[in-house]
Amino acid sequence: MCGIAGVFDLAGRRRTERAVLERMIGTLTHRGPDGLGLHHTPDFALAFRRLSIVDLAGGHQPLTNEDGTIVSACNGEIYNHRELREALVRQGHRFRTRCDVEIVPHLYEEYGPCFADRLNGQFAFVIYDAKARRLIAARDHFGIVPYFYTFVDGLFVFASEVKALLRHPAVPRAVDVLGLDQVWSFTGTVSPRTMFKGVNSLPAGCLLMADADGVRTKQYWDLIYPPQDQQEPAGASESETLERLDELLDRAVARRLQADVPVAVAVSGGLDSSLIAAKARALSPDVHDAFSMNFPDPELSEARYQQLVTNHLSLRHHSRVFGDGEVGERLARVIWHCECPIKEFLDAAALALSESIRGGGYKVVLSGQGADELFAGYVGYRFDAFHATRASQAPSPRELAIRRSLWGDETFLYEKDQAALLPAKRSLFSRALQDAIGELGCLAEPLIDPEKIRGRHPVHRRSYVDFKLRLADHLLADLGDRMSLGNSVESRYPFLDQELVEAVRLLPPHFKLNGYEDKYALKKLGSRCLPRQILIREKQGFAAPGSPVLLRRRDEVVSDLLSPDRLAREGFFDPAAVTALRTRYEHPDFKLNAPFEDDLLALVLTFGLFLNTFDLPALS
Repeated sequence: MCGIAGVFDLAGRRRTERAVLERMIGTLTHRGPDGLGLHHTPDFALAFRRLSIVDLAGGHQPLTNEDGTIVSACNGEIYNHRELREALVRQGHRFRTRCDVEIVPHLYEEYGPCFADRLNGQFAFVIYDAKARRLIAARDHFGIVPYFYTFVDGLFVFASEVKALLRHPAVPRAVDVLGLDQVWSFTGTVSPRTMFKGVNSLPAGCLLMADADGVRTKQYWDLIYPPQDQQEPAGASESETLERLDELLDRAVARRLQADVPVAVAVSGGLDSSLIAAKARALSPDVHDAFSMNFPDPELSEARYQQLVTNHLSLRHHSRVFGDGEVGERLARVIWHCECPIKEFLDAAALALSESIRGGGYKVVLSGQGADELFAGYVGYRFDAFHATRASQAPSPRELAIRRSLWGDETFLYEKDQAALLPAKRSLFSRALQDAIGELGCLAEPLIDPEKIRGRHPVHRRSYVDFKLRLADHLLADLGDRMSLGNSVESRYPFLDQELVEAVRLLPPHFKLNGYEDKYALKKLGSRCLPRQILIREKQGFAAPGSPVLLRRRDEVVSDLLSPDRLAREGFFDPAAVTALRTRYEHPDFKLNAPFEDDLLALVLTFGLFLNTFDLPALS
């Protein structure tokens, strides 16, 4: 993947400056160290940093149509570009390169703005139509590739990362307090909200148009599961269904092996990444290397399973031990890249992993991300199945009200009882922050369209919400895109193949959760190519050492970030409450139950780093 940045003066007042554009794109060199392209006119400016993977000599951007009236840049990969190109050539379009994303301006010419659903890939593209004075942008179906924007004084400013927006002098710097509250309540911010006031994240599967009439977005695709009472019965036998699924997964992996550079695999030791590694190894003789991250703590280490898989597949295994001291060393860089405070230090380990991959000579790596959300891999799916057959304690009236607000469904418990956690969360907030966010904060606004989960099977209901809250804006965003591209590595996700997801969407739920057995279909496929130990092991979430490790190291930076005087100046947290939390975490017997327990002190600590890193003002 690459990086884009640009400015569109919707008011037509000729206010784009080349020097400003260069400063914006200069912050994204890590996303594309292999080349720089600029397009500049008085009202529209577009810059592109390239990570060269396809058509190394010819795939430079921005790109244009035949007469130059349409300009585009695409951050990402289009895996079905060959089929689309062939159709466009038959329709009279001419191409100058072999680059996959050159189809974008031609697709716009042929089909207009709403062509994104024809693409199978991971992408965020920008198109400028000079004749219509219109900008069109879209983010891929699942939100693998980011796209941020803001609209200030008639200027539409956009980029692959927020840090590039902040280099434009018209863009103000301030914390979005509801974004901060979302991080405390969920796995991170939820698009379109970000941690920066006035800055939006284009949601997954959405199209944006900007012209003289303003800025508007619409959804071109969504993960629509069939209503439970309309779920089609399995028309094929289990063996036939598994054969079809196996074929689709092969095709998804094969698409993501397309590259003019070598491709590696990431192996965590779990089923998902192991299955992708097995498929990649079988499909390509050029896949030789697997990369893994490990920890000194035996409770966090998966080294035994990683070695088992790589030996079984005859892959060269590059395993790195992530030492406790590395968290503190990398934390400031992590926050710079992910642009958000974090409550677990997985990002630091993920950044170290991409460093190893790049150091091993690779720009592209295949990952197993997306399988948990598609095939009921998290404990919450089993939790739903368990409670569906047993009476449980009735939620409080406040919790029921929060569920109605968030999901439109009183019966749906997502991750935690928010009403029960609300007092503990607010006790750490300063009075000024409590007043700014209101009584319920981010819990008072809906996070999804409730019609998308109403009447759906519990497995599909949770899957939809996981895609929206956990996958797009956390696992694929700060933990995926930002930590990979921090070392100029592109991560690819075969499970998030458009054709594969559409097929899995229609599978009966028992192929995902069979009784209490998660990932039923994937385990059946894995039994054909993986050691049995990988299939029967309990899921182990990717976890890293938490803030108690940093406290034990007596780091001066950590102490300063948590000091009462500093917290009081910043104005977001209650100094006495944070000090009491720190005392609890410093107790010799204290231990976080990662990854199931939130590291609240990590949030306070990394929020302080976040304020520092992006020069954000205190809460007044």
